[in-house]
This record gives sequence, structure tokens and C-alpha cells, in this order.
Amino acid sequence: MAQAADVMRSRAGTPAGAGAAETWPERLTRWRYKYWPDHWIGEILSKRWTETAIPVLLLLLVVFASGRLIPNFYSATVMADTLRQAGEIGFVVLGLALVMIVGGIDLSVGSIFALTNFCALMLMHVLKWPVAAAVAGTLVCGALLGAVNGILVGYLRLRAFLTTLITLIIFRAVYEILSLEYSTAIAGNLPDSEAWDFLGSGTFWGLPTSAWVFAVVAIAGHVMLTRLRFGWHIMAIGGSRRSAYNAGIAVRRTVALCYVIGGMLTAIAGCFFASRLATAGADIGVGMEVLVLTAAVLGGISLGGGRGSVTKALVGTLIVLLITNGLTSLSAPGGVNRMVLASILVLAAMIDVRWLKNRHRIISKVYVSPAYQALKPLQECSMTTEGAYRLNNKLREVTLIGVGRVEAPEDVILDRHDNLYAGSRHGDIVRFFPPDYQRMEIYAHIGGQPLGLAFDRDDNLNVCIGGMGLYRVTPQREVQRVSDETNRSWHSINDDSRLRLADDLDIADDGRIFFSEATTRYEMHEWPVDGLEARGNGRIVCYDPRDGSTRTVLRDLRFPNGIAIASDGLSILFAETWGCCIKRWWFDGPKKGRMETVLDNLPGYPDNINLASDGNYWLALVGMRCPAYDLALRMPGFRRRMALRVPLDEWLFPNINTGCVIKFNEAGQVLETLWDLGGENHPMITSMREHRGHLYLGGILNNRIGRYKLEGADPNFVQYDKRWGKD
Repeated sequence: MAQAADVMRSRAGTPAGAGAAETWPERLTRWRYKYWPDHWIGEILSKRWTETAIPVLLLLLVVFASGRLIPNFYSATVMADTLRQAGEIGFVVLGLALVMIVGGIDLSVGSIFALTNFCALMLMHVLKWPVAAAVAGTLVCGALLGAVNGILVGYLRLRAFLTTLITLIIFRAVYEILSLEYSTAIAGNLPDSEAWDFLGSGTFWGLPTSAWVFAVVAIAGHVMLTRLRFGWHIMAIGGSRRSAYNAGIAVRRTVALCYVIGGMLTAIAGCFFASRLATAGADIGVGMEVLVLTAAVLGGISLGGGRGSVTKALVGTLIVLLITNGLTSLSAPGGVNRMVLASILVLAAMIDVRWLKNRHRIISKVYVSPAYQALKPLQECSMTTEGAYRLNNKLREVTLIGVGRVEAPEDVILDRHDNLYAGSRHGDIVRFFPPDYQRMEIYAHIGGQPLGLAFDRDDNLNVCIGGMGLYRVTPQREVQRVSDETNRSWHSINDDSRLRLADDLDIADDGRIFFSEATTRYEMHEWPVDGLEARGNGRIVCYDPRDGSTRTVLRDLRFPNGIAIASDGLSILFAETWGCCIKRWWFDGPKKGRMETVLDNLPGYPDNINLASDGNYWLALVGMRCPAYDLALRMPGFRRRMALRVPLDEWLFPNINTGCVIKFNEAGQVLETLWDLGGENHPMITSMREHRGHLYLGGILNNRIGRYKLEGADPNFVQYDKRWGKD
């Protein structure tokens, strides 16, 4: 006891300068960390669309440079010719991108392109097939060539790089033999077909035919990758082939099909090229693998698999095509073209590999952005203190319920029939039966991390689920989703419409549910990082059952946590955990929209708030303040360095080993405190609920529920009988 008192006395000290008038350096520090948008950088980098935005910006830069260096670059003729080439090469890039996304590589695309070009010319010029039949035959040829790679890589599980390098050589040899044999026949038999000529050189509404067909195929490819199961399987295999296999995905078949589709897309390009130029020269397709691989990687298709899109493939195609055409227009030798492409490929591959490997590390270094916060001086807490916060050890005498049988009961609640409910980290709502609460059962399984609990008029148990949103469990034990999103703010980079950490709630007389979301930047398991930031990432959200709407009513709060409807029924009391205060906000009545501070400068960090039998309120302190951490809150740069250099479990952090419960009134007076010094029974109290003369305690890091006998409390008090009336 004496040792605990000494510890608490040491906490009562005040860092030098705390609570004094803010100096100009402190004011500038606060402004710098509040208004300088460095925390947006991490949010932007964490977005997947940035991987497409960077190539798009590069494309715009290349277009601008081309317009300055190439005469008549923006003319209709030059643009149409560029789009025609982009349509042809784009099909090959799409095929290679699909193979890369699934985790493979195809170096034989140039040889396949040459062979399918030869096939189309042979069918049209020599065998005189109809256009439709010739195109279909060419697609079959491309599919068969792709199937060779697909069987070897997908089913026989050979190395994709080495295998396609060998097939490149084999396919090229076959092409050279065939072109040598039939090139004269092809050149001497030009088909008389307007449809065939339109395929290669025609336009529709001023745009080349190949561009229109590419647009249709690209849209279909986008739908496949983002909306169809086959596309999801491709992404899953590229992300982790073993995990995809364990999930029941047909990995070998999917990989083989990607090579087949890649061969068919290359065959489409071969058809357009054959129709436009009608040549089977020896250099057809030579070096194309470098061109299309550079386009794919530069566009953002990952060499590691699992990441990519049709948009990225298109952007990469345009960039590479504009660069090569620009160099050609500037009369650069062919060797320079190849050297530039190879250099770009090496640079893009290096960036891709390094970014893929270090992405999370890089983002974590810039994402965490602490703000300046100055709390008032700590109030003295000791055994000899005369006042509200005098230390005692009353909670040492609590009886324990469900020791080892319930984990992480963040909130506890009792119904009209004295049944005790609590959440668990396994996603369950457990129920203990009176009178001794030794018998328990799984009342409902929801998932996630059940946090705040509240009964409505119809005895539905409403639950805030960390990571999922607001749910309810009916008296028939049916689990229903109430809301998992709210309105998105226009200035938010992160999608703050999704509910990340809904944590406590209460219900107004008209059925509206007000609940707090502690942070919009971090997930459930990352709540200590939000504490390190102390930026004000939380909000209060209202669900209205009358129209089913969910909307944010208060923003920029410092980890809002406990919520209770005030006695007037027109306002709510809520805790700002990192602000160490309790505030009141009116949602109806003449004071609607007004907010005031009820309790300020608490000795610890407030959590859940619940009604007491005498009309006052109980408040849990989840952790206690200490001078070192109070000082660190005034040093955002120090906290940033700590986040970068020190593991999370070694951060300077508030003391969570001393449990405390406070009773206060709406005038801001602290009426009673209950302590568990040393935290032997409840080291981290997150909630408490008064019921029939007892106080029931929960804690998210505990494996038990506490029951404390209240002296002089109403033995007939049932919270929801008082709120909604008895049955």
C-alpha cells in the first residue's frame, strides 16, 4: 500500500513549465504540427491509386515534352497514327500484364506476335479465307502458342523466365523458317477485301479501328479483374500462390489460362498489324519483349505479381510509345532507342522491387504525424490528499466473475432480468446467469471486437464492433447490421465513410443512436498510435432509425470514447480520452449545437460513461497520466522520432496498471473515486455498470469481470428500467 502511494505521489509532480502561459515557440510548434500538411503525405502514399497517378503524371510530362520537341505533334493525323500504334501494341501489353499479375512472365511475346502476324497473312493472302475466319484462325493460333507456355509454366511448374526465353527462341526459329518459305507468296497475293483494309487502316468517328477494339477489350479486362471471380483468382495467385492454393483456387489452371489469354491478345495485335502493313519481314517482333515489358513495368504492373490494372497497362503503353516515336522523329539511331528502353526498364524495375519490398516501412515513417498538445498540470493524487482524488484501495475487494473464461470484456451490461453480458476478443457476446454468475453461454457471435453495449426500448442489444461498425442482437439472438458507414467528409484523403473503430454508444429517447468512433486514421489494433499522435482523429456519429441514415455530427475529437445521454434527454456526455476531459454537446433543444466542458484536467484517461442510481454518472479511467508523458505531448518531434526508432511495445506510454472509477455530476464535480492501486484485480478499467447495488467492471486487457458492492446505492436500480420504464 505504501509503495503504491509513493508511486502515485511521484505521478503528482508537474513538468517544468506545464500549465504556464503558452510561449511563442510553443505556439509556433502547435501551429506547425496542426496546419502543415505533412500527415497527408502518408495518407496519399497509402492509397493504391497513387501507383497509377505517378505513371499518369509521367505520361502528361512526356506528352508535354513531345509537343514541344516534335512538329505537329498535336495534329489529328499524328494523334490518330499514335492511337493506331497504341491499339496494336496495347493488346500485347495487356496480355503480358495479365501474365505478370498472376505471377509469371512471358518473354516470347515478340515471337508469338510474329507468328500470329504470319498466320493472319497466310490465311488472308495465300489461302484466301474470309476475314472472320482468318481472324478466328489467328486467335486460335495465338491461343495455342500461349497454351504451350501455359502448360509448361502452369501445369509442369517450370520457371517462367527460362521457359519463355526458350519458347522465344523456338517460336522465332519457326517463324523464320515459315517466312522464308512463304514470304514471296504472301507479298504476291494481296486480298481484295474492304473489311480487311478497314481493320488495319480504317477509322470510325475519326479514331482508328484498333483503338476502338482496344477500348472494348480494355473495359472487358477491367471488369474481369475487378468484378469477376476469375480476376480475383488472378490477383490472389499473384499475391500469394500458396495461400491461393490453400483457399481452394485452381492455381495451375488459372496460370495456364492467363498465358492462353495473353497469346490471344497478342494474336489480335498480329491481325491489326498484318492488315495495316501486310509484311512478314525477318525483323517483325524483334525486341518487342523489351518494349512491352518496359511499358508494363513503367505503367505500374508489379514484377512480383498480384498488383496491376488495365489502366496501368494503357498508361505504360502510351508512355513507351510516345518516347520511341519521339526518338524516331528526332532521327535517333535504333541503338539509342533500345538503350533508352533498356535504361527505363532497369530503372522502373528497380523502383518496383524496392517499393514493393519497403512500401509499408516507407509509409509508416511518414504516416504517423504527432500533434502538439499541452495538458494542464497534474492534480495531486495521494493517500494524504484532501479532495476528490484521494487514493484508496476500494476496488481491491471486488469479487471476480468468469476468470479465464472471458477475454477482453471492454464493456459490460445487465438486462432487466439481471443477466450479465460482455464482449470477448473472439467476436462473441457472452452471457452470465444470476444470481452467482458462474454459469455462462455464448449469447451471440458477431465477429470483430465487441466494445460498447446498450439496450434499446425493445430489448435489442446494440453493440459497437471495432472494425465493423454498429450491430444489434435481437431478443431472439438474431444478429443484424445496423450501420457500417457514415457520410464522407469532402476534405478527407482517407475514406472516412467506413467505420474503423466504433467504440461506445447510447440511445436517445426518440431511438437515435449516438456512438463514438475513436479514430478515422487507424484500425482497432493500432489505437496506441492514435494516442501517440494526439491529433484529433475521432468523431461522434448518429444513426437515425426513422430514416435509416447515419451521419457524422462532431469531428476532430481526441479519441472520443464513452457516451451517455444526459438527464435532459437533449444532450450527450462524451469522453475525449487523449484530452483527459468530459464534454457535453446538445443535439436538440434551444442549445442545439452548443458544446461545453464538464470535467477537465482529469488525472487519467477517461473511457466509458454510464448512469448511476442517484442520477449522477460513473466514469472509467483507462490509464493514468504521468509527468514524462505529459511532457512528451508538448514535443511532437520527440514522439515522431520515438515512433520511427523504438518498437511499439517500448514506447513511452500512459500508466495502465492502476484502475480507477470516478463518480461525477453534470456540474463537473467529482463526488467519489474508487481505486485499485497496483492493478491487482483490474489494471485497465474500460467500463463499469451499476445494477442493483453493485458496480460491474470491465477491461479490454482483462480476463475477468469485477463485481463491487456499493455502499448506500439503490438495491433496485436497473439502468434500462429507469431509461425505458418497466415492462
